[in-house]
Order: sequence, then C-alpha cells, then structure tokens
Amino acid sequence: MFGLTEEQIADFGMTFGVGAFILFMLFIIGEIAWKAKAGKLGTIILFFVLAFGMIGFITKTILEKMWKM
Repeated sequence: MFGLTEEQIADFGMTFGVGAFILFMLFIIGEIAWKAKAGKLGTIILFFVLAFGMIGFITKTILEKMWKM
C-alpha cells in the first residue's frame, strides 16, 4: 500500500498511532482531575497513577531504539 511494506506500516502505527492515543489519554486524565476538582496534589497523583503504564511503554520503546532491537 503506497509503496510501504507491512513492517513500515506497523512501525508507523506503533509510533504515531499509539503516541496519539497516549496524548488523548493524558487529556482524559486532565479532564477527570478538572471535573473532580482534585487540586494540585490530587492531579499529580492522578497523572502518576493513571499514566504509569504509558511511562513503561515509552521507556520500552526508547530502550528498543537505543539497543536497536
């Protein structure tokens, strides 16, 4: 499709597609904090706890790129 291999399409989706999804989820976490009137500490805790899995995914991606896996 458009001269791209399946691997290139999958890599694009995993990089930009998941990246866009992560940004959208961060927006949702911010919206939850705002509607709950969580305050500064509550907002920080919400972002840390709910975004913890995203941090792991981002770290894994960076390590794979660094180690060329």
